[in-house]
Amino acid sequence: MAKAVQQRTLKTRAKLLDAATAVIAEGGYETLRVEDVVKRAGVAKGTFFAHFKDKDALMDHLIGKEIDRHLDQIAALPAPRTIAEMTDALMPLAVFMSCERYVFDVILRHSGAAAQQEIGPIAMTFGRHEQVVTDWLAQRPFRTDISAKLQAEGVQAFAIQAISLMFCSLHNSLSIRERLQVYLAAWLTPQS
Repeated sequence: MAKAVQQRTLKTRAKLLDAATAVIAEGGYETLRVEDVVKRAGVAKGTFFAHFKDKDALMDHLIGKEIDRHLDQIAALPAPRTIAEMTDALMPLAVFMSCERYVFDVILRHSGAAAQQEIGPIAMTFGRHEQVVTDWLAQRPFRTDISAKLQAEGVQAFAIQAISLMFCSLHNSLSIRERLQVYLAAWLTPQS
């Protein structure tokens, strides 16, 4: 009996996630409303809240899953040997993170920096991102005077800053790619 209930719960959650993904595909993340998700999934609104605390919790799950998909692709790449290669490797993730101001806002709120009560999917991706880049940098084509982990933290911080400035009307004269290349060159080039 418990197994049947668990299977039904998993199917209902999957139905909600599929419905949310379809709504996002039609209108973007920002336009998603819980009412549209439950209508498309064919469930009651209370069912949604039995699976997700609120819309933000659903977004944490969906956006975290998409970031993980990008990190899977990044992790499969060979370690970059140049700033340009590293920028190229990171750009698909940066493009997703900047696809909507709303998406970027959710990422920042759930990154762990906002003292969330729970560590959710997005916060977990920040740790994974750092590890992927640390693994690249441990091969040492760049600086050797600081640890690969510290370098990776800087890469992550500069990527977030480059995306942030894209949304700033005072500082958006450079593309994310151009700004990230400048930051990474300054941060990763060996000091003489």
